Amino acid sequence: MNGFLENLFPNLFDYMKEFQKAVAATWQMFWLAGILSFLIGLCLGVILEAAKPSGIRPNKGLYHITDVVVNVFRSIPFVILLIFLIPLTRAITGTAIGVKGAIIPLVFGCVPFYTRQVETALANVDPGKIEAARSMGCTTKDIIFRVYLHEAVPELIRVTTTTAISLIGLTTMAGAVGAGGIGSFAINYGQSLHHQDIVNVCVILLLILVSLLQTLGNALAKKTTNRALFRKYVK
Repeated sequence: MNGFLENLFPNLFDYMKEFQKAVAATWQMFWLAGILSFLIGLCLGVILEAAKPSGIRPNKGLYHITDVVVNVFRSIPFVILLIFLIPLTRAITGTAIGVKGAIIPLVFGCVPFYTRQVETALANVDPGKIEAARSMGCTTKDIIFRVYLHEAVPELIRVTTTTAISLIGLTTMAGAVGAGGIGSFAINYGQSLHHQDIVNVCVILLLILVSLLQTLGNALAKKTTNRALFRKYVK
């Protein structure tokens, strides 16, 4: 098997150590930035949905500030955002290159997109359930955790899957400007050295990662949707 792969991708085996480091770097960027983006984006999405004029806890000032910040960073192309955030990244991490230097831009690039996705998912929660919770004396915290987040689980899984796939694309773009990872490896050892087999391997690997994420996300969303329907009909 190894002989077959070596014949198929001869140049890859010449740079196997570099390839393994690139995969590890992409993995680190994906999980570190992904966890931070999930937590921050989920909080901001809840704030936007709860604080809007028709929300459960209207707050005009908080809503508009959050809305403007999300819109501003969402409108900036990621490559430009990488350059724009270099001073902030250096101030926080001490470097603007490598995995450490990529986390801050990745979070800033991912959070606005995920925030809007979460806001949309929460907005689709049945208003009748929210009113029922209010009539029973539930607090804002209770409505957020027991109604919004509980009822929106299948949709939140779908938007999280979409955002995770988008984040993989951002990590490859970050690699193209010195962050390391698969994107950097494909450019430095594939395109620059005219090794098409290395580029092909990177593309295949990314396709596999995206397919696995999408399959896992679809399975979890389907499972939670079926449970929600079961509870509905049982009641």
